Amino acid sequence: MNILYIEPYYSGSHKRWIDSYKNITQNKVDLLTLPGNKWKWRMHGGAITLAEKFKSQNKIYDLILCSDFLNLPVFKSHCGKILGNTPIVMYFHENQLSYPWSPKDKDLALKRDLHYHYINYTSSLVSDYNLFNSQFHLSSYIQSLKQYLKKMPDFNNFETINTIKKKSDILYIGCDLKKFDKHINDKKNDIPLIIWNHRWEFDKNPEVFFKTLFKIKEDNIDFNLVVLGEKFKDYPKIFDDANNILKDNILHFGFCESFTEYAKWVSMADILPVTSNQDFFGISIIEAVYARTTPLLPNRLSYPELFDINNNSDSFYSSDIDLYRKLKNLLIKNKKNTSFKLKKYDWNNLYKEYDKRFSDLAIKAVKLDN
Repeated sequence: MNILYIEPYYSGSHKRWIDSYKNITQNKVDLLTLPGNKWKWRMHGGAITLAEKFKSQNKIYDLILCSDFLNLPVFKSHCGKILGNTPIVMYFHENQLSYPWSPKDKDLALKRDLHYHYINYTSSLVSDYNLFNSQFHLSSYIQSLKQYLKKMPDFNNFETINTIKKKSDILYIGCDLKKFDKHINDKKNDIPLIIWNHRWEFDKNPEVFFKTLFKIKEDNIDFNLVVLGEKFKDYPKIFDDANNILKDNILHFGFCESFTEYAKWVSMADILPVTSNQDFFGISIIEAVYARTTPLLPNRLSYPELFDINNNSDSFYSSDIDLYRKLKNLLIKNKKNTSFKLKKYDWNNLYKEYDKRFSDLAIKAVKLDN
């Protein structure tokens, strides 16, 4: 099957996702992309640029796959009849309706943020199918659509929510987990090693993470700390505070330049306290837990779904105080939990489901057309 993937923001997790699938699938996957920067302009203007590129290719595909950064109504309108009856599937890595905005974002003060909601809304409405990377993501999107349309002055079009819901489903993100295998060990450190392996951004809630560690340090409980993840120009100040207050605990502080270095630290770690306020999936957490790091997860977002809270309730906390208490207990016991079953998220197991899903959607579209 010939698939075209359209990505206005070809960077980070979006890039890794489609590159990994392209490399493992039996399908032929072509990419039509723009560089991953200036995300707001990509959502506004990227569709026109990509439509021009698409028209110049003069190719026919069995299926067109695109990310949530594409303004699909604009893309379809600018392409015109050249699209024919090719089914278009939108894959939602995230969405702007239920994604928490940075408090430093100027668009919040200017009241311009709702337009990005509208791009996601209308794109999911005109697509043939929508796929979300978790059930939590799909559910939160549908709920956010209801709240969003309530803000409109009249003609709210609530019935369109059901239209979107009927053509939406779940398809988990594939992860490159097997490449961690040669680094994994079940040894515990004499001094427990805590790890942070997320982006240095406000939505990952570093304030709670580090302030919890500050309190534990005051309790004279011994631990070491590794802080990984990508740092941007404008990052939360708490990271600088932590680098100073926890300097005697820190073994590494900053981005890893190679996968080998990253895998080494992830596999060495004992405990992964997660404090995020936003995560529609959580690739970095899946990676760390697969590598035998014990997670301590908030009972929210995608985590109860992905990490099976019914069978792993001890790994979840309900409040900041509960996090503090459970983390202290883990540090004192210093025992790893390796019971999580995460191989189902590895690309080697998941790509066949992708292939079948895309094939089924393409066949369904042909039947509907006839």
